[in-house]
Amino acid sequence: MLHPENRHERKPTWSEKKNPEGRWRGFTYEEIVARDKCSLDIFWLKDESLEDSSKLPDPDVLAAEIAEDLRSALEQIESVLGDLRQRATITEGRKSD
Repeated sequence: MLHPENRHERKPTWSEKKNPEGRWRGFTYEEIVARDKCSLDIFWLKDESLEDSSKLPDPDVLAAEIAEDLRSALEQIESVLGDLRQRATITEGRKSD
């Protein structure tokens, strides 16, 4: 797996002729700015709802929402794990037949 710290060591997986389905392709600055409506300005990414901290919920409300999100995510992971275990059991049963 590639991590941000080694991004300069990455090799493109896309090639027009050899691998047009490749998922990673580098672009030069010139290729990017030549595009229509190109903007390298990242200020549009700001979340305006976070600009006024007086509108944020109380910390205990935020913590409760985070905890609920984590519980929900854990339930989903456990469901996937259960499905994988069930499939593994079925596959092992077929092998022993």
